[in-house]
Amino acid sequence: MKRAVALLVVLVLAGVGAWLAWPSAPEARAKEQRITVLDGPAGDQRVELDTTFFAPSGGGKAPAVLLAHGFGGDKDGMRAQAQRLARDGYAVLTWSARGFGESTGQIALNSPDYEVKDVKQLVDWLARRPEVRLDGPGDPRVGIAGGSYGGSIALMTAAYDSRIDAIVPQITWADLAGALFPDATGKGPENGVFKRMWAGFFFGRGGGEIQGLGGLGGLAARAQGPARPLTAEEARCGRFTPDICRVYQQVAETGRATPEAVALLRASSPVTVAGRIKAPTLLLQGQRDSLFPLGQADANARAIAAAGTPVSVAWFDGGHDGGNGEVDWLYEQTTAWFGRHLKGDGSPVAKAFTVTRDAGRDPGTRQRIRLHPETGAYPGLGGTATTQVTLSGPDQNVANPPGGSPAAISTVPGVNGLLGGGQSTVSVSLDMPGQSASFESAPLARPLQLTGSPTVRLKVSGKGQVTLFAKLLDVADGVQPPTLPAGLVAPFRVTIPDGASGAEATVTLPAIDHLFAAGHRLRLTVSTTDMGYATPAEAASYQVGLASAALAVPTVTALETPATGVAWWVWAMPLVAVVVAVVLLVTGRTRSRAGAAPAASGADVPLDISGLTKAYRNGEKAVDGLSFRVERGQVLGLLGPNGAGKTTTMRMMMGLIHPDDGEIRIFGEPVTPGAPVLSRLGSFVEGPGFLPHLSGRENLELYWAATGRPTEDARFAEALEIAGLGKALERAVRTYSQGMRQRLAIAQAMLGLPDLLVLDEPTNGLDPPQIREMREVLKRYARDGRTVIVSSHLLAEVEQTCSHVVVMHRGRLVSAGPVSVLLDGAARTNGHGPRLEDVFLDLIGDKS
Repeated sequence: MKRAVALLVVLVLAGVGAWLAWPSAPEARAKEQRITVLDGPAGDQRVELDTTFFAPSGGGKAPAVLLAHGFGGDKDGMRAQAQRLARDGYAVLTWSARGFGESTGQIALNSPDYEVKDVKQLVDWLARRPEVRLDGPGDPRVGIAGGSYGGSIALMTAAYDSRIDAIVPQITWADLAGALFPDATGKGPENGVFKRMWAGFFFGRGGGEIQGLGGLGGLAARAQGPARPLTAEEARCGRFTPDICRVYQQVAETGRATPEAVALLRASSPVTVAGRIKAPTLLLQGQRDSLFPLGQADANARAIAAAGTPVSVAWFDGGHDGGNGEVDWLYEQTTAWFGRHLKGDGSPVAKAFTVTRDAGRDPGTRQRIRLHPETGAYPGLGGTATTQVTLSGPDQNVANPPGGSPAAISTVPGVNGLLGGGQSTVSVSLDMPGQSASFESAPLARPLQLTGSPTVRLKVSGKGQVTLFAKLLDVADGVQPPTLPAGLVAPFRVTIPDGASGAEATVTLPAIDHLFAAGHRLRLTVSTTDMGYATPAEAASYQVGLASAALAVPTVTALETPATGVAWWVWAMPLVAVVVAVVLLVTGRTRSRAGAAPAASGADVPLDISGLTKAYRNGEKAVDGLSFRVERGQVLGLLGPNGAGKTTTMRMMMGLIHPDDGEIRIFGEPVTPGAPVLSRLGSFVEGPGFLPHLSGRENLELYWAATGRPTEDARFAEALEIAGLGKALERAVRTYSQGMRQRLAIAQAMLGLPDLLVLDEPTNGLDPPQIREMREVLKRYARDGRTVIVSSHLLAEVEQTCSHVVVMHRGRLVSAGPVSVLLDGAARTNGHGPRLEDVFLDLIGDKS
């Protein structure tokens, strides 16, 4: 179990690209290069950095983006993201940080004397590239994006190098000392509780001591290092600098932060220098993150804003504790931010504060619906208003077991997604009998949207220093077990003075965004143990009670979504039913005289779009008066350059976003969120996402079960035969190649054999034989009377697969019709061979 957990956490941290995992497509031109830099306090340590430079696809001079990897990763994990940015018109540089991958040097945790100096010299290198736009001699137009470890270097470099023009840090820290030694009473890391399990994954292989090759950094070293016996120093510290190695050994043994440890970690903490940052900053922080929770982004935001620098904060569905986040939405936010602040193209950017909220699944498309309410002012963790919730419960005796074991379980680092928190912001908490005290509210009379950090005042009786863990649970009697929003706890220490019977403390609970439904209760649980943290080994007992019955719950009114209680129309339904019955009775008699009613207009037409329009917030139209029709048996290619409006059209097609004007009808029925006709549509538009530990078959069965539809309606055999995965279905998805994942995702879209199939880049990641097979799959699927819509950049493949095409450019319809007619017309008009690529470029006016 430990090996499995460690492996998964390595994947979570090393693959920080998961938080920037943008869709892949044909590769941009890349150049591998080793760049020599000088760092260290005296600037005399020579380090070789392994880098890859991606020239902008459009040629000419372009803004540059430095793309930083996560802890345990290297530059190769950022390749797909770099290619996407290059295609979008940026010069991109990825690199393996010192001590990782093929780069030399030792890991110094983004120290100003080491990693920051390295990145500043990478900026110097970019300033000499002919592809990079300059703001002045030696000053390139440049931004930095990265997650976790990469997010920290973006912040730190922006603080020390005024040439950085914009940054987008994700799921990263503000105060590394406070993150690893949190204290919910606000007394700082010196009084904090050691985050043992997460620290172990950073520095060791289990959290007790530095072993092997130095934890995740060592894993990276082992993957590329020479096959030779290790020196004693390598076995002890791997690629970490000696001072980090020494400090970690001290705190791992004692579980307490020494002054030296705090000073060392603070030197690599952006919050200590954030006041210097002048680059506009977009902070993207995950709501499911017990390593760097939302409070870390809050600290960065307040420090940066205090310097007068533009800063926006977004809490998204993701984090270090499971799930791959909102990759498409994150990419849109990142490129919009860079578009505004690097390209100066006026891209609409996020407001000061944005929150992702889960609105369940669309019953038709079965896609998760996420809302993004936002407000123009960042409220901080105290919200814009406070609701006082009264808690009740007597003082209760609790015990700390000998050795601190068995311990309560809140979040197991990195695996919350597999234990119930995947794609959700709640998890199940386990507390040991006799080790916790609980205090509850009365059932809520109305829904309560918590946004921020609640606070409560507690009293503790006993002797000496007491370590405790507070958590806020959502309790719904008889419906489900109590859930722990975001899986987060607040560790704190209370010191009881000699001669005193007890002490009081104000405890700030973790920041979350969670809706407590009407009728639910809030439960505050205070435990003596938690698996993720170091606890005293000595057995002891205490008494915990409420010093004040009021739990202060912050809210942000501007972000509140409609209540989830029983809506007015539910109560009106009986009256409406009577009215409808009378109408049907009267109209039925009329029809009986006039004969049978005609079938609904267009009921046999799979898709009919008329006058479809959708505008961005700045008024620019993503889709502008689009109209076209798709018939049964067609395989239709939806074509257009980036920004043509294809993805927006497909989302409106699935009922995920509302058009500003116009109408979409599927089999004669208008498309609205949750419309029953959407059950006849299958889709694959956001990249494959599966539970890696389950087999392909188990993933499909679990997915279908989640739709609530009968098993016999799934048509598993037909869908699997069409996808052609063979014996691979019985293997764990984590062993799949990209092409296999792609085919599994298409099989998932085909479950139930929907009448209308919508696929975005279905051949992405497939090799030529697989592409040829997929071509036949789609043709066979449509040959039986069903309809397929394909969005693709592979024009030669569209030409061989699709019977019809719709070409879009800047939101408008450019051309529509059979492929054969389009090609024949082009041949007669222009005299060149009938190639769809030539026709496409002619239509969009790009003959370069």
